[in-house]
Amino acid sequence: MKNVLVLGAGLVAGPLVRYLLDVDGFRVTVASRTLEKAQRLVGDATNGVARALNVKDEAALEALIAAHDLSISLLPYVHHPTVARLCVKHRRQMVTTSYVKPEMQALDASAKGAGVILLNEIGVDPGIDHMSAMQGIHRIEEAGGTLVSFVSNTGGLPAPDANDNPMGYKFSWAPRGVILAGKNPARFLKEGETVEVPGPDLFAHHGPCEVRGFGTLEVYPNRDSIPYIDTYDIHSVRSMFRGTLRYPGWCDTLKRIVELGLLDETERSDLAGLTFARVIGRLIGMNAPATKADLAKHFALPVDAKPITDLEWLGFFSDETLPKHATTYLDMLAQRMLSLMQYKPGERDMLVMQHEFTARYVDRTETVYSTMVDYGIPNGDSSMSRLVGLPAAIAARMILQGEIRLTGVHVPTIPEIYEPVLGELETIGVSFVETVARQAT
Repeated sequence: MKNVLVLGAGLVAGPLVRYLLDVDGFRVTVASRTLEKAQRLVGDATNGVARALNVKDEAALEALIAAHDLSISLLPYVHHPTVARLCVKHRRQMVTTSYVKPEMQALDASAKGAGVILLNEIGVDPGIDHMSAMQGIHRIEEAGGTLVSFVSNTGGLPAPDANDNPMGYKFSWAPRGVILAGKNPARFLKEGETVEVPGPDLFAHHGPCEVRGFGTLEVYPNRDSIPYIDTYDIHSVRSMFRGTLRYPGWCDTLKRIVELGLLDETERSDLAGLTFARVIGRLIGMNAPATKADLAKHFALPVDAKPITDLEWLGFFSDETLPKHATTYLDMLAQRMLSLMQYKPGERDMLVMQHEFTARYVDRTETVYSTMVDYGIPNGDSSMSRLVGLPAAIAARMILQGEIRLTGVHVPTIPEIYEPVLGELETIGVSFVETVARQAT
């Protein structure tokens, strides 16, 4: 019997836990601060156990880790190094879906010494993006090509049948993190030149992205793309870009939201009792509530421009008072978006990922478009939860069954990991479609 510990019972845990419960010879313990959440995930499975755990109680955490063969940490990333350290101490394997931080990387030698793997970034982004990218890159190298450009764009969005609001976006959890990503600077390589994008200008750097077999979306830079040249060992490229996909119009509206200062996290004691329109008026220098016409004039936009009508739809010109718990402009925006932009019962989300590999061969230049469009299940699992949770679950099974025998700190960029995981994902309908454009040289 193999004993698996799942730490955390959040939104991505369901598909992961069900997968592991279905593996013969696996006993799965789900530990969560809220026992009821763990119990819902385990259900009536005879090989499942639900436990209450305060992760700050390190003695209790250590006891659980020591009693299991492998721990999957779905906790906030700040807890991963502690989990990893305890796994190494007790010679236990570990899987996470989060990015490798320096504290995790520092455990590489001790993990190797203990004979265990600390496998990170095995979700969707990061995760499936790494695995599918490396598979494509290695195929080009094996065919004698030289990669000259790599573009990778990903987005979690409402499926077209659920895309029924002007913003073209819905949240399946608290929107704060998604919105705050709009403050991040970005950096990428374009035709041999490094492009630096300051955080306040992020949404000004967007353009169309034709997703093969789906249609046109909008893409903007996703943080710093350049370190991936080292991660993927593709030093021949002259262009390296990772982007975030949204429905068209998102960037224009978010650009104006940023310019207004609605992403400001400063705590304020003077918001109580104010109306949305009064706050917008304050932000554009008025001593009165703002109207659509006032904001349009401030931005030198037509009154029917999409950013103006989107803010109207959000209720920012209304005489409604702010939520009581809104103490920052960001709170005001996040709470408003959450109230209007949630998935309704039966609606599907969608996850889109497309890589563009441009390679030079002796007789041609070739661009391969590798595209995945995955949909959530109505009244079932979201695409996001499936594609984050299942790669981690598959990898955990393979580690415990001896199919992955690596030790140390890893991400899934090597064939020993990505080939079997992608292979199994394909059997359950998660796959990429390739199209090729060739130009003779």
